[in-house]
Amino acid sequence: MMEDHVHGTMDTSEQEKTFEGFVKFSARAVIAFLVVLLLLAMFNA
Repeated sequence: MMEDHVHGTMDTSEQEKTFEGFVKFSARAVIAFLVVLLLLAMFNA
């Protein structure tokens, strides 16, 4: 029940791991996208 919850006691380690993975994936995707754009610019595609 909701009255059993004590504020600040939730274990958020799984959410933190998931968010860290999302940030890493997003950073790598942006870098890959920029590399593709650079290659397209270099070869006048």
